[in-house]
Amino acid sequence: QGFHSAVKLALGWAGWKMYLGRPATDRFRLASMGILGKSLYSNRRDEEALPVLEANLALRRRFWSRDEKHILIAQSRLANCLVGLGRRDEALALERVIYDRRATILGVSHKRTIMTGSNLAATLVDLRLWDEAKTFLHDQLLPVARRS
Repeated sequence: QGFHSAVKLALGWAGWKMYLGRPATDRFRLASMGILGKSLYSNRRDEEALPVLEANLALRRRFWSRDEKHILIAQSRLANCLVGLGRRDEALALERVIYDRRATILGVSHKRTIMTGSNLAATLVDLRLWDEAKTFLHDQLLPVARRS
């Protein structure tokens, strides 16, 4: 069941508090941290979410560096949070990395790759990088989306 708003946030905090005492290498602790970061971000509490999302990504990279799927998810959440904070230049750099990795791992036609490309294009437009946005959309994203 999906939860929203205050309930989601309360569950995020409850999960984090439950697993906080476990070692940093514990998967449940890591998962609860990710859920807390996502619930903070989902409730538009970007400034609170940012350090949680950064710590979650750092732990994933340190202890589960081969779990690229979840590292990409953590990077995506962090990039979205950065956009929410108006830190679009930082988000753009991260979105480029995420798109390249997803295209390599999943292929350019995978729906997650296309969604990541859409986020990248939106950030390019927000930064008024019109030519790059147009080229990316025209040459990379639209042809793939049409085939999918």
